[in-house]
Amino acid sequence: MVTATGRVALVTGASSGIGAATARLLAARGMRVVVNYLHSEAAAEEVVAGIGEAGGHALAVQADVRESAAVENLIEQVQAQWGGVDVLVHNALTPYAIKSFQDMTWKELGGKLDDEMRAAFTVTKAVLPTMTAQGWGRIIYIGTGLSRRPRAGMIALGTAKAALAQFARYLAQELGPWAITVNVVEPGPVEDTRIAGVLDDGIKRRQVAATPLGRLALAGDVAQAVAFYASEDNSFMTGTTAAVNGGMAMY
Repeated sequence: MVTATGRVALVTGASSGIGAATARLLAARGMRVVVNYLHSEAAAEEVVAGIGEAGGHALAVQADVRESAAVENLIEQVQAQWGGVDVLVHNALTPYAIKSFQDMTWKELGGKLDDEMRAAFTVTKAVLPTMTAQGWGRIIYIGTGLSRRPRAGMIALGTAKAALAQFARYLAQELGPWAITVNVVEPGPVEDTRIAGVLDDGIKRRQVAATPLGRLALAGDVAQAVAFYASEDNSFMTGTTAAVNGGMAMY
């Protein structure tokens, strides 16, 4: 078994927000990090450059993780550079509608469910051969507290992420014999992400007031939970969910 310094971590959707913070932290802890992005090449390269300046190792690779051919190409690039993927952090967020169920079409709800599960299925399938062959792996999915606590207009995202969480539990049960752990990190509202931009100041103030720790999460707070699940220290936690919400919801 190699040390954390030899591990290769793939972080999907890593050009900004939680993904970028996670990529930086894993690199700081000695992993070689694949910074996956869909459109934001400049932002992804900026993350890679920052990791390099800090003494770490990173590689930016474009891929739509919903597409099997694109993911296969991504894995081929990683294998050519560093070998297989030891740690998967699936963070990429596919688009979704923010509206009530009564105003929503099946294409909007069903499309989000399909995108969410297709991406998780595709990228997980691609990394498993290395993990099962070596008898070690870490898989972490980024969920959302909305999968447990509904909020107006968020039925598409909340429902899709609830499906992802159950998918993770089934994988944890199946992959345990290979010493592959599968866990979910469920943030509450996060200050420096795209979704934060659609919330008005009144909603944010109410969210802070409902949080015992007195502030909303930062991307770095979420990255810390991900980094634990990705580490050698996490040898006996699988099928679990970490709620990173400052106590806004306790379960």
